[in-house]
Amino acid sequence: MPASPDLDALLARCQRREPAAQRALYARYAARMLGVARRYATCLAEAEDILQDAFVKVFAHLGDFRAEGSLEGWIRRVVVTTAINHWQSGKLRRRCQAEPVELPEPAIAAAALDRLNVAEVLALIEQLPDGCKMILLLYAVDGYSHSEISELLGIQESTSKAQLSKARKQLQHLYQHHHTFLRL
Repeated sequence: MPASPDLDALLARCQRREPAAQRALYARYAARMLGVARRYATCLAEAEDILQDAFVKVFAHLGDFRAEGSLEGWIRRVVVTTAINHWQSGKLRRRCQAEPVELPEPAIAAAALDRLNVAEVLALIEQLPDGCKMILLLYAVDGYSHSEISELLGIQESTSKAQLSKARKQLQHLYQHHHTFLRL
């Protein structure tokens, strides 16, 4: 259910396709949804493409929103589904120019090296093969079950579980390699 009468009014205006209302709804959720899209994309430009395509779908299907959950959750699902569609179509398989990932300098105190920050974890996840990355994000970050993942991706539930296990092992290996590098 929408959180406020203001949001109800904004949604009604969006359904009437008022550009100012659509811009306001976009401005309200775009930054958070770009973060969701960025997890699935190989670079910021691809995440922006996903976000744009997702909001086109949001505005086209706003009448389908049943207010059984939060609007943000519904938009998040549209963004994730759009990212999956991009991945399945091969749009996410092209590589962008490498975006620099800042890792801590080896001279930082050893105690600080024992903890990875969010940017470092995301940098490690970026190194996973596409299939493993997709399953890991859907399961561990976005909270989808293996049965939901199998339905979304058109794979067997056992494949989802196997890919998650493989992703975890590879992530652990990457962490150990990263951790060892930083201690040198």
